[in-house]
Amino acid sequence: MEFIIRLLTVFILGAVELWVAIPAGIALNLHPLLAGITAGAGAITSVIIVLMPGKRIRTWLMRNREDGEKKHGRLYIIWARYGAAGLGLLSPLLTGAPLGTALGIALGIPAGRLLLWMSLGIIVWSLLLSFAAILGLAGIAALGK
Repeated sequence: MEFIIRLLTVFILGAVELWVAIPAGIALNLHPLLAGITAGAGAITSVIIVLMPGKRIRTWLMRNREDGEKKHGRLYIIWARYGAAGLGLLSPLLTGAPLGTALGIALGIPAGRLLLWMSLGIIVWSLLLSFAAILGLAGIAALGK
């Protein structure tokens, strides 16, 4: 039961912020790869949850903007230069998966493309963080010898 609670904790943290979830999973004595997979699954779940009411979110965001043609800001520049792929691969790093998804919806990216690229971005960052943690733990173990 305790193991399930640790997994659920990492899953929920991953839904909120991937960068917090993996170190938390390691602190909870989960293997870094298991922590990464669980956190990634939580982040992808949060993307799906945000995508479900996507058109309503887009309508609400566009209604509450002062200027519908405002074209500046880091994520807009990424979107203009790299498209859905750039936004999906970088937003888990820059803003977190749920906010990146909401911004993708606001930019008008189709839900299927947004889900694909956000999921790929989450998988890439989860793997990179997990392997960095594995290398870091191996380095700490080597120093202890």
